[in-house]
Amino acid sequence: MRMLCKQKTATPRLAPEPSSHSNQPAITPTIALVDKLPQLPPLPNLPRRATATMRRLIPSLPFRKKEPQLEVLIIGAGISGIAMATHLSQDKWLSKWLKKGRVGLVEKRTAIGGTWDLFKYPGIRSDSDMTTFGFAHRPWMGKKTLADAASIKAYIEEAAKEAAIEPLIEFNTEVTKIEWSSSDKYWTATLKEVDTGKTRTVTSRFVVGATGYYDFEQGYQPEFNGQQQFKGQLIHPQQWHDNIDYDNKRVVVIGSGATAVTLVPALIQPLSPSPEHETQRAAHVTMLQRSPTYIGSIPSEDDSLKTLTSRFHLSTQTAYGLVRWRNILLQQGLYRFSKIAPNMMKKSLVTRVKNELKGSDVPIEHFKPHYDPWDERLCAVPDGDLFKALKTDKADIVTDTIESLTPTGIALTSGRHLEADIIITATGLKLQMLGGAQVLVDGEVITVDQRMTYKAVMVEEVPNLAVLFGYTNASWTLKIDLACDYIVRLLRHMQQNGHNTVLPSSIATDGDKAITQADTVMGSLTAGYISRAKNVLPKQGDRYPWYVTNNYLTDIVMLKYQRIADKWLRFGR
Repeated sequence: MRMLCKQKTATPRLAPEPSSHSNQPAITPTIALVDKLPQLPPLPNLPRRATATMRRLIPSLPFRKKEPQLEVLIIGAGISGIAMATHLSQDKWLSKWLKKGRVGLVEKRTAIGGTWDLFKYPGIRSDSDMTTFGFAHRPWMGKKTLADAASIKAYIEEAAKEAAIEPLIEFNTEVTKIEWSSSDKYWTATLKEVDTGKTRTVTSRFVVGATGYYDFEQGYQPEFNGQQQFKGQLIHPQQWHDNIDYDNKRVVVIGSGATAVTLVPALIQPLSPSPEHETQRAAHVTMLQRSPTYIGSIPSEDDSLKTLTSRFHLSTQTAYGLVRWRNILLQQGLYRFSKIAPNMMKKSLVTRVKNELKGSDVPIEHFKPHYDPWDERLCAVPDGDLFKALKTDKADIVTDTIESLTPTGIALTSGRHLEADIIITATGLKLQMLGGAQVLVDGEVITVDQRMTYKAVMVEEVPNLAVLFGYTNASWTLKIDLACDYIVRLLRHMQQNGHNTVLPSSIATDGDKAITQADTVMGSLTAGYISRAKNVLPKQGDRYPWYVTNNYLTDIVMLKYQRIADKWLRFGR
């Protein structure tokens, strides 16, 4: 500041001396007003960081624009929302926002956890290994490869507690609308109390959507012929509650995805019985699938972390990093191999299932899909628990289509009838963006499904908005961690350079233009819930960084190490 206080000595501006041949009187020397003012160097000549610092130090004057209440508003306190908040808390500069209450989290439910607080059906667990599903900065210390929901929820809660995030969360509060004002350069979010319906608003410079991609209120429930005449219970797993009595009942599970393969063994022999379920055993469970799914058996426990820490005396974080990278490379390698040599991968998966079913009369045709591996997501089962269940007389699998529901069960197209007291429709999710919140920019409603995503993090032509999406071909949290790293770097870049806004534009500064493609941000998987998402989720573009690679190795370079400013981003003050 000493430099700014020095003033250049004002030099009087003298009038020209009269000519010796002139008859006019001499003119008194005059000093212009500008010469009496401090001669400060212009701000643009200062280093960029010093310029940004000066802007932050300018006192709030009455005529200055109103500042927003928050710097960052995070919508959702599930695994993605807590990941975003913990990343902010670990940054040297941005952590000050949390301490000053300039970061807010809004959660529609009454507890932390998101998916892992919502679903209550028997056996619910992760469908990815916990070493890669856990946060990169916080080791998962459990031995289970696929952890149960209660353990995952506790892990998220502990992470929030350690980062002192809990006081920032407003529970039982829904974001119904966010409105951007280009004149004010911030968002106004409309919040509604779920219990009372009362609404209020909060303003924020930046908004992060961490609500996942599905509707928490209801799952995808197809309408079946004759549905009204079924006299038993028709339940979607998303609406499962602890009072459901399935003890000694005949159960049909409709579906072939991760939920279905989890439910079948859990209903007849719970792996981790809770007080509510420990005495419940279904009399018989049938898994009814329209088409087969690739299913692979993995070990239920992994002692690698313990081995590296106890035998080789590595630190917990170092051991966790090694095991995590081993699993990442294994996941990415299997995925790439499936794309390069699909027939070989298909043969390997089917052969492994044959070995699992050896000694039973279960036809292998129920596990031979008509599509290639990873055209839809693979299902993992710990220690082959599904195959073990199918080898008993308590469970079976049927591949067929539904003709109609009857008073006592399901009539199939083949003419077969499945008796059922309870029908569980594990038919997938109903997809949704930003928890159903409406998005407006300067009064114009934004239809997100018609926009592309920039680096699968920001939305085309929408300022100061990030939306978190995980991987479809690996652990969800792997991509969330990278996206949170990128958002922190972006916010730090904006703060250090005095930028208030950032806008991803499909037209680059050099004239290059990205073209919208049919695939959504979730990729080209052919799963039903992905197909139903075409009119909900944002799209991909035809070139970097507008298309989604689903490749952790390239994403880590793009999101963690590449420079923030590029030809696609427009920064403003």
